[in-house]
Amino acid sequence: MRNFPGITLAVMLSAWSTAAGAAEPVSREAIKGLDEQVQDIKSDVLAMSTELLQLEEKLIHPSSTQVSLFVALAPGKPFRLDAVHAVIDGDPATHHIYTHKELEALQSGGVQRLYTGNVRVGEHTLEVTLVGKTAANEDYRESATYRFTKEAGPRLVEITLAGPGSTSISFQDR
Repeated sequence: MRNFPGITLAVMLSAWSTAAGAAEPVSREAIKGLDEQVQDIKSDVLAMSTELLQLEEKLIHPSSTQVSLFVALAPGKPFRLDAVHAVIDGDPATHHIYTHKELEALQSGGVQRLYTGNVRVGEHTLEVTLVGKTAANEDYRESATYRFTKEAGPRLVEITLAGPGSTSISFQDR
C-alpha cells in the first residue's frame, strides 16, 4: 500500500511523456495546467496514504488491547541516555538507541513514544533498562520493574528517566 503513490506518479509521468512526445508543440499554459493536475493528484494520494496508515494502526493495535509506552527525561539531571530496552511479561517489546537529535529533544522536555503494542486484559509486568553515561562519562545501567493491570481500552504508561543519584526510572499511568 505504501507503493501506491509511486505507482500513481509513474502512470502520470508516463502519460505526460506520451503527451510531450506528440507531434504538435505543447504550450506553456498546457504544461502549467498539467503540472497543477499532477500536484492535485499528489495531494490526494498523500491524503489517502495518511488515511490508510491510520486505518492500519487501528487494525493492528485496537484500543481494547493497546498499550503505549512513552519516555521522558527528568529535568536537570546530568546524564546522557544512550539506549532504552523494554520487556513486557518476559517478551522483548522494544529496544531503542538514541541519536544526538533525539536526546536533545528529550532534554528540551520532549516525550517520545517508545512502543505501541497489544496485550490481553489482566496483570502485566514491564521491565525497563536504561543505558547511558554519567556526568563523569562513566558507563551507567539501571533497570526497574513496573506491574500494571490492563483493562479494556488503551493503556498509556509514561517512563521518566532521571539517571544516577536518584530514583532513576519512574512510571506513571496516563
